Amino acid sequence: MANRSLLYTGSEWDFDLLRHVHDAVEEIAVEELELDVYRNQLEVITSEQMLDAYAAIGMPLMYRHWSFGKRFVREELLYRKGAQSLAYELVINSDPCVSYIMEENTATMQTLVIAHAAFGHNHFFKNNHLFRQWTRADRVLDELTYAKNYLAECEERYGFEAVESLLDAAHALMPQGVDRYAPKRQSASAKQEKVKARREHLEATYNDLYRTLPTAPESRHQAAKDEENDIELERTALELPQDNLLAFLAAHAPKLKDWQREVLEIVRRLAQYFYPQRQTKMMNEGCATFIHYEIMNRLYERGQIDEGAMLEFLHMHSAVVSQPSYDSRGFSGMNPYALGFAMMRDIQRICESPTKEDHDWFPEIAGSGDAIATLRTAWAEYRDESFVLQFLSPHLMREMRLFLVSSRASSAVMTVDAIHDESGYHELRRHLASQYDLSKQEPHIEVLDADLKGNRRLVLNHRVRDGKFLEKEQRLRTMRHVANLWGYRVRMFETDEETGVTFDDFDTVPMP
Repeated sequence: MANRSLLYTGSEWDFDLLRHVHDAVEEIAVEELELDVYRNQLEVITSEQMLDAYAAIGMPLMYRHWSFGKRFVREELLYRKGAQSLAYELVINSDPCVSYIMEENTATMQTLVIAHAAFGHNHFFKNNHLFRQWTRADRVLDELTYAKNYLAECEERYGFEAVESLLDAAHALMPQGVDRYAPKRQSASAKQEKVKARREHLEATYNDLYRTLPTAPESRHQAAKDEENDIELERTALELPQDNLLAFLAAHAPKLKDWQREVLEIVRRLAQYFYPQRQTKMMNEGCATFIHYEIMNRLYERGQIDEGAMLEFLHMHSAVVSQPSYDSRGFSGMNPYALGFAMMRDIQRICESPTKEDHDWFPEIAGSGDAIATLRTAWAEYRDESFVLQFLSPHLMREMRLFLVSSRASSAVMTVDAIHDESGYHELRRHLASQYDLSKQEPHIEVLDADLKGNRRLVLNHRVRDGKFLEKEQRLRTMRHVANLWGYRVRMFETDEETGVTFDDFDTVPMP
C-alpha cells in the first residue's frame, strides 16, 4: 500500500519523486482500474528533443530525411513565437512502453502525463485488437534501430541523393502501403513444402529437346493459347488486384535493386505500424484522457495531491477536452480528446445512472454498475468508427448539440439534414462514424494488372467513392513516383465504385 501522504507540494520535482508518483499512479491503475499494461520506461527530454521527435513522426529512433528537418524548423518557429504549444508527452507502442516527458513540466504535469501515457495509452496499445493484430511491441525499437543503421549504410554505399530520392517516392506512397485486412497465416514449413512441390513439378515436366522441334500451325495456335494461360497464371500468382501498392512495388518492380526493395519494405512496415493508430486516434486519446481523469481524482480523494495541484490539473484537462463551436475561428472539426472523453464518461453514466432512454438504446450495459469493465471491453474490441456506431448516445448528441450539414456540388446552398432529435439520432451517428472510416477518407488505389514479360506496363485503378476524384497535381506527382519506382510506363484510370463507369485515363513514364 502506497503512502497516503502528499506526494509533493509546489511545482518542483526530481527523479525520486517521479518514481514515487509512478508507483502511486500504478497502484490505482492496476489494482483499482485493473489495467493491463506493458512494462514502463520513463525518459525525461528537453523541449528541443520533443520538437525533434515531432519532426521524425513521433518515433524515438529514425533514419534521416530532409522532410524531418523541414518539419523541425517549422514546428520550432511556431513554438518559439508562441503560435502553438508542445505536447507534454510522447509515448511509443513498444515493450517496454517508452514515455517521453518534458523536463519543463511541473510536478503536477508529470503526474498527469504518467497517468495519461504510461498507463492510459499503454493499456490501449497492449489490449486493442488492431494493435495486437498488426504490431509487435517487443520488436518495434529493434526494427527502428535496424532501419536507421541500414539507411545510413545505404547513404555511404550508394550516395545520399540516391537514398533521398528513393525515400521521397516511398514516403509519397505510404498511405497506399498498408494491408487493410489481416493476412492468412501460413507456417514456414508449409511455405517450404509449397515451394518444393512447385520446383519438383517443373523439373519433372521440363525437357529441353522440345525446344528444338519445328512448330506446326496448330502448335503455334496452342503456343499462343499457352501464352495466354501463362499470363493468367502470372496474374493469379501476383494476387491481383493488389491493394498494397508499396508492397507490390517492393516485391515486383523490375528495375529495383535489392537494397532499394529493402528500403521500400522498411517504409512499408513503418506505414503499417501507424495504421492502427490512425484507426483509433479518438478512442486512444479518449481512453488515456479518461484514465488520467480517474487517477488524478482518486489521488486527490486519497490526499496524495493537494487543492493547488488539483486546480492546475483541471485547468490543463479542460484545455485538452475543449471543443470549439462550429462558428468559432478555432473550429477544425471534432476534437478527438473531447469526443473520446465525453463518450467514455457517458458510458460510465449509462452503466451507473441510466435513464429509460439509455435502457432502450443500450440494454446490454445500462445499469450494469461496472463501467470500467465495460470500457475495458470497448477499448479492446472497437475502433473509432465502430465505437461511435455502437456507443454514441442520444443524450450526448443533445449535450454536444450535434447536427449534420450536407454540401453537394450540384447545389448552390448548404442544407442541415439532421439535428439532435428523435428523427436525427441514427443519421447523426452514422455520418459521424463514417468520418472515422479510413476507407472513405483516403483514396483506394489498387494494382489492377502488371506485365512482367512484355511491355512491363503497370495498370492502377482508383476506385472513386462519393464522386471524390483525385486532385490533378497530386495525382501527377504520385504517379511520377510510382513510375520511377516501377521503371516503365504506368497507367491509371478512375472507376466509379457504384456504377463501374470508367472516367479519366492517365499514362506516366519514369523520369530519365
